[in-house]
Amino acid sequence: METLPNCPKCNSEYTYEDGNMLVCPECAHEWSLIAEAEQVEEAKVVKDANGSILKDGDAVTVIKDLKVKGSSSTLKIGTKVKSIRLVDGDHDIDCKIDGFGPMKLKSEFVKKA
Repeated sequence: METLPNCPKCNSEYTYEDGNMLVCPECAHEWSLIAEAEQVEEAKVVKDANGSILKDGDAVTVIKDLKVKGSSSTLKIGTKVKSIRLVDGDHDIDCKIDGFGPMKLKSEFVKKA
């Protein structure tokens, strides 16, 4: 017998299928398993160069000298970056670096501090 997930609203174990929807008889909450599976797939996991999972607010360290576009200076290896924000796009990290200002970094060039 297939086990159905508990209700996400009230955590009741007495859920049942009604067509392509799941229904909770205790709180009358209805949801779709397909939509639930898509939300899990959409959650993007960002990992650093060592494979550690990054999240908003983490501190990271630069592992390679990086040339800064539009500037003659470089971001040196070992530079510590505090309070990162994860964003979508080709650059995963949005941050502010002392001495450089706001910057976008790729997660493959940092490690969790």
